Amino acid sequence: MKHKSIYYLICTLLFIGSILHAQERRRIEIEYAPFMTFDESNPDATILTRNNSKQVHIKHEGIELWCDEAIYYGKEDFIEAYGKVHVKQGDTINMTSKYVEYSGKTQLAFASGTVILTDPNSEITTDTLYFDRVKQQAFYRSSGKVVRDTTGTITSTIGRYYMNSKKYQFVNNVKLVNPEYVIESNQLDFYTLSGFAFLFGPTTITSETSVIYCERGFYDTQKDTGYFVKNSKINYDERVVEGDSIYFDRNKKFASATNNITITDTLNNTIVKSHYAEVFREKDSVFVTKRALAITIQENDSIFVHSDTLMVTGKPEKRITRGYYSAKIYKSDLSGKADSIHMNQETGLTQLINLDKNTTNDPFYKVQHPVLWNLKNQITGDSIHLISNSKTETLDSLKVFNHAFVISKDSLGDGYNQISGQKLFGLFKNNSLSTIDIIKNAESIYYLRNEDNELVGIDKSKSGSIKVWITENTIDEMRKYNQIGGKTHPEIEFPENEKILKGFHWRDSERPTSVEDLFKDDPPLVLPTIKGLDAYMSLKKNFLILTC
Repeated sequence: MKHKSIYYLICTLLFIGSILHAQERRRIEIEYAPFMTFDESNPDATILTRNNSKQVHIKHEGIELWCDEAIYYGKEDFIEAYGKVHVKQGDTINMTSKYVEYSGKTQLAFASGTVILTDPNSEITTDTLYFDRVKQQAFYRSSGKVVRDTTGTITSTIGRYYMNSKKYQFVNNVKLVNPEYVIESNQLDFYTLSGFAFLFGPTTITSETSVIYCERGFYDTQKDTGYFVKNSKINYDERVVEGDSIYFDRNKKFASATNNITITDTLNNTIVKSHYAEVFREKDSVFVTKRALAITIQENDSIFVHSDTLMVTGKPEKRITRGYYSAKIYKSDLSGKADSIHMNQETGLTQLINLDKNTTNDPFYKVQHPVLWNLKNQITGDSIHLISNSKTETLDSLKVFNHAFVISKDSLGDGYNQISGQKLFGLFKNNSLSTIDIIKNAESIYYLRNEDNELVGIDKSKSGSIKVWITENTIDEMRKYNQIGGKTHPEIEFPENEKILKGFHWRDSERPTSVEDLFKDDPPLVLPTIKGLDAYMSLKKNFLILTC
């Protein structure tokens, strides 16, 4: 029992000795003080003053301090430094100010009066600065400026510098000024070695060519690339790109966006929507897919084009929109469907093109022609050209090449008026067909009605060509040139199997009658999950810990 008590006593003495030794090592050392005086009202305070040649010099565990005058509180191991104060930590940290408080117990420092803290790569300037030597962190809360050699200048209301990880955190009125761009944000984390900037809260990045907005994002200041989420938007050259997430490469002048994308061209009054987009600024082109939709805004009637993939290329006055794979077009008085649709802004030419997909030589394969609907008329052919006047926003003319076929349902009965031939040329008036010319191998079936809309007979004929005049979707006159044969039959005498021409295919069920109809054949849409960036960690808690 006695031996055990002696053992505990020895351990206790060793422990107390180690604490006393540690405390002794922790105390502030006065390296040089030419003049030392004492304050009778505060016996614990020693006043240290410089002479004409040297400042007061103080050391403490790897940190050195020079000043014109200091007050040292021995019991508290605490010092106040005045005048031209210079603090140095190793070969990396230098700080100058007019006033410094430093505790040898906690190793916390407070500096004020034109504070400048520098390391090999940056410089902090502020009015007041807190410095935690244990955590190796510096903190200001009354506005500060950080100057970086390569990045530029960063200012903010609140800022923290993590010296070990070379990381800055800035809060409130953050502004990074670079020769190429300016970043303004509510909150920003900046890593000095990598040049990575993490953006939180409403943020804009402004350059000569673009303005970027986001509420959470990342920017590589060395490579000039960025990733932006939460209400992200890029504005450049009268074009605005919006999406759930946006990637941006300033050097390549390239941006891509994912989910809920809207690209607005204010110069050309066009809007492109999709869930994936690529924008090439130098080529002035846009590539979009996943429920891609291009909208040409017109005063009277906007035009909607949908396809699996859309490309918009060219300068504003020569812009071309191309829709590939299951392309559809819709406006109130016109709609169409084809493998691909090409629209030329300069010429007003819209082309509906289908590809022959019978790669296996299937004998039962049926060619699917492009189709155009205008009011009650269905028009098909190998390819269709629609010409419009972009200035007046009206349809001008129509050309159908090879296997031209026009069908309209009889106004009262179950039959179909039909015209077919090798080519078709049509003219529009008030956005509806006014004349139709069928060239070569023309055939027709027409249901004749009198003024009381009573069916007089059914006319079927063949001729070299046919010209038709139409008013309010009703045929006023039909002229047949080089007619080979033809006859008007009473309905009861007209054979059922003669009521359709070769190549007849009524496709009204495919006709888009609204913008929503453009997407009815699309497969279910599965959007990728955007992980984004973690929420910002507030500095408020850290500030309270540091200043307590």
